[in-house]
Amino acid sequence: MASLLVVGSVALDTVETPYGRLEDGLGGSAVYFSYAASFFTRVRLVGVVGQDFPQEFVDLIGSRDVDTAGLQIVDGKTFRWSGAYEGAMNEAETKKVELNVFGDFQPEIPEAFRDSEFVFLANGSPVTQKHVVDQMTNRKFAVADTMNLWIENTRDELLELLKVVDGIVLNDGEARMLTEEANLVQAAKSIQGMGPRLVVIKKGEHGAMLVSDEALFVLPAYPVETVKDPTGAGDSFAGGMMGYLAEQEEVTEGTLKKALAYGTMCASFNVEDFSLNRFQQIGRQDIDGRLEQYLSMLRVE
Repeated sequence: MASLLVVGSVALDTVETPYGRLEDGLGGSAVYFSYAASFFTRVRLVGVVGQDFPQEFVDLIGSRDVDTAGLQIVDGKTFRWSGAYEGAMNEAETKKVELNVFGDFQPEIPEAFRDSEFVFLANGSPVTQKHVVDQMTNRKFAVADTMNLWIENTRDELLELLKVVDGIVLNDGEARMLTEEANLVQAAKSIQGMGPRLVVIKKGEHGAMLVSDEALFVLPAYPVETVKDPTGAGDSFAGGMMGYLAEQEEVTEGTLKKALAYGTMCASFNVEDFSLNRFQQIGRQDIDGRLEQYLSMLRVE
């Protein structure tokens, strides 16, 4: 297995959906990514929390195959996000954001982590993401997540980041915003022209598309019967994808296609309950079993 590093937010989330409410639950992009990826490989996590972050959450993250030596605990309060989902629950309505200690976070990668071969830059400022890339000494495959905020407000910095990463993950609306292309295949190829060889476009309930030098591949979402909380689905998807690639230690047409499928499976489990509750109930065998079922659904004979 290759080493896998993730840098991103560790948060306390308050979430309301038609299925209930979670107050100050464990969340954050690096957390969802790490847990999903840990089904496949050992993960190195870099993030920051305040003194108010519960020890039980630190223990939960550490109970997985996740090295938390890069989790800084500093004076102040932990990043908090509050949101609500209604109807089809395709998108959250953000009620409140308190950046707290995450607002000043300039990650310094521990020396022992700098040789990580696979790197995931969870959603954040492209300036911060590039700061991380510049510290890595042995990276083979670095992928960044982004969002409309950075496309709108820090476009030049994002374009600089795209020159130095191997892949980018974004949703369909963001891909169109970044490229001004209506067609997603054209948008993905336009993004490739900006630097990254791999472009993954998430389409929510409609699945995901992968465009790379090795492959053009589209997968539908897994048909989940009950979606209780979509928070972290995208990060869980990325965790499954990058975790599998790190496990296989290579990026080829075959591993990329399988990685996209594993990412889809991880996201499908994540949305079935609040926070990490569903992940805590399953193991790798459950993910493999669902993948087998999923592939049989797609088979045309």
